[in-house]
Amino acid sequence: MAGVGAVLAGAGRLEAADEIQGKKKLKPKFELGMTSYTFRQFPVDQAIAMTNRLGLKYICFKSMHLPLDSNQEQINETLAKVKEAGLELYACGVIYMNTADEVQQAFDYAKMAGIGTFVGVPKYDLLGLVDKKVKEYDIRVAIHNHGPGDQLYPTPQSVYERIKDLDKRIGLCIDVGHTQRIGIDPSEAVETYVGRLMDLHIKDVSSATAQGTTIEMGRGVIDIIRLMRTLIRIGYSGKASFEFEKDEKDPLPGVAESVGYTRGVLASL
Repeated sequence: MAGVGAVLAGAGRLEAADEIQGKKKLKPKFELGMTSYTFRQFPVDQAIAMTNRLGLKYICFKSMHLPLDSNQEQINETLAKVKEAGLELYACGVIYMNTADEVQQAFDYAKMAGIGTFVGVPKYDLLGLVDKKVKEYDIRVAIHNHGPGDQLYPTPQSVYERIKDLDKRIGLCIDVGHTQRIGIDPSEAVETYVGRLMDLHIKDVSSATAQGTTIEMGRGVIDIIRLMRTLIRIGYSGKASFEFEKDEKDPLPGVAESVGYTRGVLASL
């Protein structure tokens, strides 16, 4: 608690400085959400219930909660559970696309689920096909960076360089943890690529190295206050979804701490 208090006290000092300088205070245009990968060891009913307990209204399903080979009836059954819980399925992913058939499957899956965006990782030689499909389906694809060791898209820049000349409905899902682990400040990344930023996976990490691991937000090395301020300043209006990769068999305490911390930071700005 002392650590949280110190961070929020710091935010208070920043706020006071803003007031002294006469800067207009802005409210976030983005919403907090949940990646169901956080609850990967639990069935979909429990993933929905835990998201509800956290007071979050937006969820992005990973395939263990909505299998990629689901038919329309199966998808409708899951969507009914989401709606009954008062949640909104705003995206799916991460979806890996290594073949043309997998690209087709991803777009059909997103269409059946009624979502306008999915988070994906297409191989380079499939980007032309993805470009064609976003025009055909009018579904956005947010490409996810995975940091050190990722041979395709380790950084936000590596995504942007591959998609900059493609349809604007192909953009980025920046994972702030993986971005920090590869030595890039997430705040600088979201500002640099805001024009193509479609989704955001938020977390904290233990160190800004390849060995860094997910940790409760506010305990790690990411400047969460700066990140939230930057998202507000650049007018980001998508979702910022928690992806808590720690304690996969008992994630709720840690992700609850992360959600509470982030809400505290936002309330102080």
